[in-house]
Amino acid sequence: QVQLVESGGGLVQAGGSLRLSCAASGRTFSVYGMGWFRQAPGKEREFVAAINWSGGITNYADSVKGRFTISQDNAKNTVSLQMNSLKPEDTAVYYCAAGPSKIGPIMPTMVASWGQGTQVTVSS
Repeated sequence: QVQLVESGGGLVQAGGSLRLSCAASGRTFSVYGMGWFRQAPGKEREFVAAINWSGGITNYADSVKGRFTISQDNAKNTVSLQMNSLKPEDTAVYYCAAGPSKIGPIMPTMVASWGQGTQVTVSS
């Protein structure tokens, strides 16, 4: 099992930036990829971004590509999500995710461990 703890959520105006971080602990040797999902009220949890833990290969949802950047710090077992040009549509609870897939957790079914989530609210 892997424990994930997110931080960095908050309230920001449209067009602003926010940086989320996720620290992994526990059996991180079983993790080959990490990423971020988000869930707005009344909607399904959706993929945002993922990164291959060792290779640095990234994957983004079309809705955030060009605005969000995922990065990792292997030495600290952390992954971050830099969010720029935020829109009200980005408002959601953001969840850190980890899984055994070599391509990263790009679908909820590929996630082995979830963080508790951190709220991101973008005002118009």
